[in-house]
Amino acid sequence: MLDKSTSATNDPRLDLVMTRFTKLPRAILWRCWTEPEHLMPWFCPLPWKTIDCEIDLKPGGIFRATMLSPEGKEFPNTGCYLEVVRHERLVWTDALLPGFRPSENPFMTAILTFEDHPDGTKYVARALHKNDADRKKHEDMGFEQGWGTVFEQLVAYAQKLK
Repeated sequence: MLDKSTSATNDPRLDLVMTRFTKLPRAILWRCWTEPEHLMPWFCPLPWKTIDCEIDLKPGGIFRATMLSPEGKEFPNTGCYLEVVRHERLVWTDALLPGFRPSENPFMTAILTFEDHPDGTKYVARALHKNDADRKKHEDMGFEQGWGTVFEQLVAYAQKLK
């Protein structure tokens, strides 16, 4: 099925999708996703923390976030933006590094869309995987619950910026 919010074919064998609605405007959500100081407070489910972030908001630019587990182990994640449409769409992948260089261990491509909705903003997060095993692994890691919790944290944080 073609999803107009992402202009890509949704494949339930490979993709995980989460849709949420918030009263907050797209511009505030965008700011929280694109400015490191506003991304770090909410980006991973507590008690995990984001301890470092770098964003170069352009196709080929870096998206890097380092997460810290409750046990103190660091998990760096580095990827590359593929598409940036202000206040509407962010696409990045860990299959490529900054400058579109191939990465060693790709896992997913993320597509975020922000659409006006009568009650505020429709927010759609998609995680595209190269095979069913990676999709299943991400699902088993708690995609729906984890990304849902992160969305709630995003909204709680973004309300302070209104």
